[in-house]
Amino acid sequence: MSETIEPSRTTTRGDITRTVALSALCVAIVAIAIGYAAAFRQGGTPVWAPWLLALGVPISLGAIMILGAARGRSGIGALKLPFLFVVAVLVIGFCAALALPATESPLSKLWLGLPARAAVVIYGIGLLPIVVLPVAYALTFETQILSADDVERVRAMGRANRERASLGNDTSDRELSE
Repeated sequence: MSETIEPSRTTTRGDITRTVALSALCVAIVAIAIGYAAAFRQGGTPVWAPWLLALGVPISLGAIMILGAARGRSGIGALKLPFLFVVAVLVIGFCAALALPATESPLSKLWLGLPARAAVVIYGIGLLPIVVLPVAYALTFETQILSADDVERVRAMGRANRERASLGNDTSDRELSE
């Protein structure tokens, strides 16, 4: 007789983390969709549409990072601050790029060789997260990887699923032959 492993029905901190991340992801995706859909208006793209994207994209990325890193009751643990930093940098970077005046010309002052808005996007949005996230993952690697107990639990769930699937196939094979 096989032992069936079912997910806990009680709300744990991990469940709350995933619920909040999924909710944020849904809201962000709706904001992104509305922002893109607004571009198809006959009167042109409204002023607010890019701002929905500037907020929706970083929030969706943060939610996806949280969903990938959430570990049961411990949530995302020590990755809270790096994830918050990355989302904040992305929001600030996108909003700054939108808020800066579009006054680039051949005589414009360059920031490390780029016009102001391009520099914010490349250096702020592009480079800062690339520096922070790998370091954060490296520092939290030992606490974020699967333990031996986790691996055994996953194997047991796989065995239980295979057994259920083979029982289901036997039943459907018998029904077909009758």
